[in-house]
Amino acid sequence: MDTEGKSPLKTRLLSLDVMRGLIMILLAGESCALYHSIENATGGNWFVDQFFHHPWHGLRFWDLVQPAFMLMAGSAMYISWHFKALKGLSWSENFKHILKRCLGLFVCGIALHCVYSGKLVWELWNVLTQLAVTTLIAYLIINKSFTWQLLFSLLLLLLTELLYRFTNVPGFDQPFTEHHNFGAYADMLLMGKINSDGWVTINFIPTAVHTIWGVLAGKLLVSAFTQSDKLKYLVIAGLIALTAGYSLDFFAVTPIIKRISTSSFVLTSGGWVLLTLAFLYWINDVRHYKKYAWVFTVVGMNSIFIYLFFETIGVQWFNGVVKIFMGGALSGIGISDSLSSIFCAVTTLLLEWLLCFWLFKRNIFFKL
Repeated sequence: MDTEGKSPLKTRLLSLDVMRGLIMILLAGESCALYHSIENATGGNWFVDQFFHHPWHGLRFWDLVQPAFMLMAGSAMYISWHFKALKGLSWSENFKHILKRCLGLFVCGIALHCVYSGKLVWELWNVLTQLAVTTLIAYLIINKSFTWQLLFSLLLLLLTELLYRFTNVPGFDQPFTEHHNFGAYADMLLMGKINSDGWVTINFIPTAVHTIWGVLAGKLLVSAFTQSDKLKYLVIAGLIALTAGYSLDFFAVTPIIKRISTSSFVLTSGGWVLLTLAFLYWINDVRHYKKYAWVFTVVGMNSIFIYLFFETIGVQWFNGVVKIFMGGALSGIGISDSLSSIFCAVTTLLLEWLLCFWLFKRNIFFKL
């Protein structure tokens, strides 16, 4: 498939801005403890469970958020690079910018773990740290052909399978068992510790596939193909990935496990994300239904800023301040603690959105 001809795209893809904003609003809701508050108030149910990661073997809606962020980042990177190249910027000149961005993401990811811990720590599990590595991998092969990149992404999944199945390190020789797999062993080598929730650093190897697929989606979206063909290819790719991922799990070849990003998880989550991108592209860039898009774009265009804000100032201070005043007022009129927590979380989320709106109206955008 040749997707690298002259691009007919002249403006930003609204679908990517909406997707980025939707992801950040969902993450802000988690940071505000909105989903935990709803769970406490309702006692939990299948729908509420979808806003929490699956404990191990299985797939929930929340498990798709990071793959969506990774894939969207790959698409945005390629589109940005595409137009820079049309203006004469060389790959090596832009590589300096990519290196700087990846370093910034890596440092921010490590710093966030220090904030979480309240002390200096060396931990590499944050999504920004992972994104720093996957972005670099995807950019290093950004000029390769569509087929070359696709095959490389599949080789990364094969490498993941080989590492987990055949390294056979004593104590870490159970491929899909929490804390006893190769990913946990790699963490012992890199950090001298294992994540209590089962996350592993070498997730950057399989999740680089999501970023590479994002690059491929970006190539498609800026290509000279018709909009209907672009939609068709996105949907076909999504369905193929879904079928492959669910088949590996159904036939007990490789279980779907988000916390160690098994190949079946990467395929399945990537398939759902590609279908989501196709839907947003159809709504926003084909049908031009833009009436409510601004609700998401004002957040999406300052994604790094708001992520760092709600993961640091938000968790450390802002959430508590809102709870003091909002929670106190609600308690005074007889609102139960469980409902009060929901109102406080929604208020915090709204105030963080208004902060992004304020920055947007003043053309203030923070970028790495």
